[in-house]
Amino acid sequence: MTNVIHLVPPSRINSQEARLGALLSCFAEHRRFGDDVFWLKENAEILNILECTGTHPGEAALETYAGFYQTVENRLRFFPQYYRFFLSIVLDLEDLGLRGDTGERLVRWASDQHLPQAELSDLQRLEAVRLMARRGVTASGDVPALEARARAFMARSDTFTLPNKKAAYELTHLVFYLSEYGRRDPQLDPQASRSLHFAGLLAYIEQNADLLSEICIAMQFARETPPTLWTDWLKRETALFTVTDGDTVALNDDYHEFLVCNWHQATIGDQAFVKGFVQGRMRFDHSTSRATPMREMSEAMFNLADARSGDWGAMRMHMQDALSPEAMDVLAQAETSSQHFAEFFHGFARAERPTKLS
Repeated sequence: MTNVIHLVPPSRINSQEARLGALLSCFAEHRRFGDDVFWLKENAEILNILECTGTHPGEAALETYAGFYQTVENRLRFFPQYYRFFLSIVLDLEDLGLRGDTGERLVRWASDQHLPQAELSDLQRLEAVRLMARRGVTASGDVPALEARARAFMARSDTFTLPNKKAAYELTHLVFYLSEYGRRDPQLDPQASRSLHFAGLLAYIEQNADLLSEICIAMQFARETPPTLWTDWLKRETALFTVTDGDTVALNDDYHEFLVCNWHQATIGDQAFVKGFVQGRMRFDHSTSRATPMREMSEAMFNLADARSGDWGAMRMHMQDALSPEAMDVLAQAETSSQHFAEFFHGFARAERPTKLS
């Protein structure tokens, strides 16, 4: 007689509180470990998204972090270089409902140690200013001058007509900090708003849902309405994510894109984190069927040399001849998505720059 053994897969969790509990448990206990900087990064990201969207996972889910919370003061003293991660995680845990006042002590200790002064980056200093302000502490240094430099960076729209992911992510994070994650109007000037559109056009042409999600969120925080084509595409891409569980699944996944795509959905009032999760280790993968015309577009423009023009109307036929049909479809969609496309293309073409270095 043959015995047939039926393997029962882990049950997928449906209620929001249970889903969020499984998601937090995955990041807190099953992907990385507490002394790993990647553990700090992943958990800071998911908790920040829940906190700034007002999504409370419940006390049971937060208890996953009880051990970390009890030892975080010692961790900060030994690893002060990670103070922004520690502050972010603890402040979010408390604001989401974990009982305690450790966050204020951490903020005051970091301030007393002048840790923000160890930052060379204005972006990181501005993040520190925002974190400390959450517990009523004013960071040392010339904060108005810091904000002025940040706004000058944002207003240089030409920066964002060229592929530069680092600059684009810095742009979105500056909006996050200046707006206190949507809690107040950051009062962007028209040039900074145009920069967001330029960066968004690049992200859409690259079919980069990770970056485009952050740009659309930044637009929402800046009291602007992102182009409908972008938000509709992000909604489709969010639905196409797959979640794979198992004790040995690899972690070189698209978890960050998964998080920010769902953050975008929550920001526009849609349901977020609706995939079926399990208790345990999970990985998150995006759709692979994306046409990405950026390389084709750049090569076509470069090869035109002196015939290159910043006039999109004049260059459109050249692009149609040079690009694959799939790439041209994406570019045509980008053209219709934003009123700033012609200005963006003028900068992207780099046609009026000197052909020789002096």
